Parts: sequence; structure tokens; C-alpha cells
Amino acid sequence: MSEAVKEIVILMYQYSVVVKGIERKLQDSEYAVTTVAEDLDEQVKRFAGKVELFLFYLPGDIYDDTIKRKKLQHLTEFIAETHQKMILVGEPKYYDDLLGEIPALRQYTWLNRPLDMNVLTLKVEAEILRKEEVRKKSRILIVDDDPSFAKMVREWIKDLYRVDIVTAGMQAITFLVKAAEDEQVDLILLDYEMPVVDGPQVLQMLRQEEATAHIPVIFLTGVGTKEAVSRVMSLKPDGYLLKTTPRTEILEYLKKKLG
Repeated sequence: MSEAVKEIVILMYQYSVVVKGIERKLQDSEYAVTTVAEDLDEQVKRFAGKVELFLFYLPGDIYDDTIKRKKLQHLTEFIAETHQKMILVGEPKYYDDLLGEIPALRQYTWLNRPLDMNVLTLKVEAEILRKEEVRKKSRILIVDDDPSFAKMVREWIKDLYRVDIVTAGMQAITFLVKAAEDEQVDLILLDYEMPVVDGPQVLQMLRQEEATAHIPVIFLTGVGTKEAVSRVMSLKPDGYLLKTTPRTEILEYLKKKLG
């Protein structure tokens, strides 16, 4: 069976001869390339999670144009939230100023204009290789209506696992049902007390869905009363941890569950 073609999306504000050269170079390297110059927000949402890499070719006036700069910030932050890889190509004189205004840029590769096509090819190969390595990590979904706590836990475990966060019970159900088969979550860290649909209700719904019944669920919660624990244990979760559990113990617990 032949290897699947890897797809790259080139984002830009206006098509140009340089972009055409980038497109041709990547196609010569056997990538499938899509160019997008209009409706960037909708197109990024359409492709997020479905392509190997975004490549954003920035115009020379990016820092002087407030509208383009704000659009760049919004797109970069969305792409970061969806854990997508991206390379940006821009004027070196604007890099520090843009970085100060858009901290999310820090996690992406930046290439200076004028662009060396051979360097571009090497960077694209490196980014895709890193993405493939990340895919080998187990994926954990944190479900907690306290985003500050959820983000703290993500910081604790992100070097070892891929981590997603949702802040409501029904969001968790939707997220898991829609997850692609090859991107399935390997473990869920679930809060107990949440508005509208609480943790035990979420677990019960997960166990009733064929697509999610097999996913291990560990409660990570501040609720430790005898009544609460008894209610949960009747649903047979895969573990129950208090939020006061030290970071090292949480990591060790996850390691035992996922390796």
C-alpha cells in the first residue's frame, strides 16, 4: 500500500509569484498543496486537524496594517489551540515586534524573507516528522469547568502526553464522539462537580456510547466525601484522584495507566 500524501495549506493575504514558487517547490517534494487567500478564518477551521501543516506567507506590510495583524493574531491563537503545526514566512525586522504582540507565535517556526526554498523544504520535513512523533504519544482529555486548574494540569503532563481541554460535560461528549478514529482519546481526567451535567453523569453517558465506552476515565476532583465516592464507584471508573494530589503522584498514576 502506498504512503498517504501529506497535505500542506498555504495561507496568505494575496497570491503572488513567490507563493506560486513555494507551491511548486512543495509539490515537487510530493506534498499535496492547497492555497488559501480568502475567508482565512473559515478555511483554517475547515482544515484544522486534517492537514499536516499550515504555512503562512506574511505580507511585507504586516506590522503596519492593523487589520492584517489582528487577523494573524486570531488565526495563530486558533491554530495553537488545535495543536496544529505551522511555519511563518515574514520580514525579519518585524519578528520581535510581532512576537511581543502575539506570544503564540513563539511555538512556531519562523523563516525570513527572502526565502531560501531549500531551507523551507528542510523545515517542512522537520515539522512533519515532529508531528508524527507527537502522534505516538497517548492523548488525554481533561474535563473541568475550572480552566485555570485544567491548564495547570496540562502544563504538568504536556511533555509526556497530548492534552486537550473542555470545560463542560456536554462539550466532552461532543468532543469524544466527533474525534476521528485515529485521533481517539486514550484517557479522560474528569471533574466531579460541574454545572448542568456533572462528572458522574458524563461517565454514565460515556459508558452508554459504543464509541466511548472503552475509554478509561479517572476522576480528578476536589470532592472526596464518602457519598460522592460511593456514587462514582458504582459506575466503575478507572480511578479517583483528589485535586490536592501532588504533581509527581499524578504523573506516576498516569504512567501506570498509560505507560
